[in-house]
Amino acid sequence: MTSRETRRFLPGTQIEIVNDAPLGRIKHVLFDFDGTISLLREGWQRIMAPVCIEMICGDTPVTPDVEHEVHEMIEETTGINTILQMERLVEMVRAHGRVPEDKMLDAHGYKKVYNDRLMVPVRDRIARLERGELTLDQVRVRGAVEFLELLTKQDVTMYVFSGTDRDDVRNEAHVVQVDDYFVEIWGALRTYEESSKEKIIRELMAEHNLSGPEVLAVGDGPVELRNVKEYGGIALGVATDEVKGHGWNESKRTRLLRAGADILVPDFAEAAALASYLFPQKS
Repeated sequence: MTSRETRRFLPGTQIEIVNDAPLGRIKHVLFDFDGTISLLREGWQRIMAPVCIEMICGDTPVTPDVEHEVHEMIEETTGINTILQMERLVEMVRAHGRVPEDKMLDAHGYKKVYNDRLMVPVRDRIARLERGELTLDQVRVRGAVEFLELLTKQDVTMYVFSGTDRDDVRNEAHVVQVDDYFVEIWGALRTYEESSKEKIIRELMAEHNLSGPEVLAVGDGPVELRNVKEYGGIALGVATDEVKGHGWNESKRTRLLRAGADILVPDFAEAAALASYLFPQKS
């Protein structure tokens, strides 16, 4: 793993500069939601993995090769629409051949199993927040709101684009009190083609006649970073330890480096320095 001594940071900060991106022209900012702003779904991987393993193995013993394959799939697809992850699961179930065809589900069936289990802790966190047992700071990545506030002072338009179902991400953005910062909150619809992150970036750039460096994607998954880089945009990776809500998650950082992140942060605790770096003409 790369040591801190070989990494380049803005002086006196944990803001890591990977590439010298062409800054100063950003007009539109696209945020991932889960793990980038909200912590309501922290631990979703720990729910998806057992679901996938169970669906692949059926009544047969769990083996290390299946566990490894599932964890690799989740690692590669973080940020993508859930239905696409479930389509991958269908392929994996069929390839392993442990479950009879007549007992297999389609992608939507597997997604329902996963979502039903995931929403148990999500609803519990929302209920605890409503009862005052959790604070808003405990369900948001550190400094996220401060960063959003600073961006409202720039001449930019902000959006959420998430792989989480649209109704859910809109509700959860309201719960964590960030929905008013965004002109649009996009989430997954029934089919991937309707709501992919690549489609959103492409159509946004065409609609507003944008060049690459006028678009910034902010996220903790490789999908949104790869997508924006494909169109010449700027990629800000958020490698947060979601259990704590702040600080570096080094495995997440490695994943975001591979996806082409230009800038990496552990959270938004240094929001002012980050905003000044991204918008040098207004610093």
